[in-house]
Amino acid sequence: MGSRTSLASDVSMNSLLSEEERGIYQDPGLIRTVLSTTKTIAIVGLSPKPERPSYFVGTYLQYEGYRIIPVNPRADVILGEKSYPDLMTIPEPVDMVNVFRQPDECVEVAKQAVQIGAKTLWLQLRVVNFEAATIAQDAGLNVVMDRCVKIEHGRYSGSLHWVGMNTEIISARRGQRYF
Repeated sequence: MGSRTSLASDVSMNSLLSEEERGIYQDPGLIRTVLSTTKTIAIVGLSPKPERPSYFVGTYLQYEGYRIIPVNPRADVILGEKSYPDLMTIPEPVDMVNVFRQPDECVEVAKQAVQIGAKTLWLQLRVVNFEAATIAQDAGLNVVMDRCVKIEHGRYSGSLHWVGMNTEIISARRGQRYF
């Protein structure tokens, strides 16, 4: 267990996971279900800097109607929301914990996600930690790993192709929104 640092031999869509691992941690049905049932997302490692990927993702998710709760001990307010130093100090229920931290920090985040009763642990692109995934899964959480929540939302909401991204869906019709 632990974090994986080497590239898998079959890298699909820039994933660090093997084909079998992608089937477990990047299942399209699970991703659609998570995105359609999630209302509140705690973003661990959300940066107050607009040029950072976490800020861009947080802004997008906020625009799409999700309640965003920043988790960053070095900031008071991000995206107009109070920032918390860790998951344990958030005073309201959280559906998803989205992680923008180094893989070796994910075990503690997974333990806290379990403690607060989150429904999903989502590790962003290039964030892979199998020990954290096991902790979350053993407690009944959904786990998505090495995927960007913004890209996946765009893929399944039918808007990703608007900016020239490959949705892996071939059709002459406008994309269907799944939620």
